[in-house]
Amino acid sequence: MSVVLLHGIGGPSWGDTVPGALDWPFPGFAGTAPLPSMTFAALATALRDDLDERGIARVTLVGHSMGGMLAQEFVATWPERVARLVLYATTPAFGGRDPAFAEEFLRARLAPLEGGRTMAQAAPDMLADMFEPDADPAAFPRAAAALAAVPEGTYRETVRCLTTFDRRADLPRIRVPTLLIAGERDRAAPLRTMQRMAEAIPGARLLVLPATGHLAHLERPGAFRDALLPFLQE
Repeated sequence: MSVVLLHGIGGPSWGDTVPGALDWPFPGFAGTAPLPSMTFAALATALRDDLDERGIARVTLVGHSMGGMLAQEFVATWPERVARLVLYATTPAFGGRDPAFAEEFLRARLAPLEGGRTMAQAAPDMLADMFEPDADPAAFPRAAAALAAVPEGTYRETVRCLTTFDRRADLPRIRVPTLLIAGERDRAAPLRTMQRMAEAIPGARLLVLPATGHLAHLERPGAFRDALLPFLQE
């Protein structure tokens, strides 16, 4: 069964987390052509079309953060194409229902760029709340390098797309084996939110990584692989 890794808004940073997996970049990332308009529906269609071109009928999706949102979009649209699902450090919807929350999020995320900084200059501040102090020393530099490589236009479009997501109503319809992986101290995808997700998905399992923030695969790569790989091998 093919395993497809779906990255977060900071770009591909999986490395050798899952040997042999397809590390699929969103359109506009890692030198790929951007979409005419980035929406979750368009992202899911682009993924489906790429899988079709590769002759891959069914997949295990492993989605981190916004990649977890894309995984939810994909399984809701083409459930027959998904054999297993891993939702990692993600949420079933963006923020709250108040539009002001999205507006404030956009202002905060884009403020460094609006102030004239480049992606490379802004990356450290954008990642400031994502890691715990005792994370692997290589984690922050790897995440910053991945984010710095994202074209500014792509980043802006991706942040705006993120604020449109809501698949809460579809969680009870997920009918494939599903694993949720949460960081105990994740501020972007809070543990309580992931606990509620696990409760809403029939038969889902939740694994919590202690003293971990939003990027467990970089912060604590060994613990993350120990949580993920047995599920992929079942």
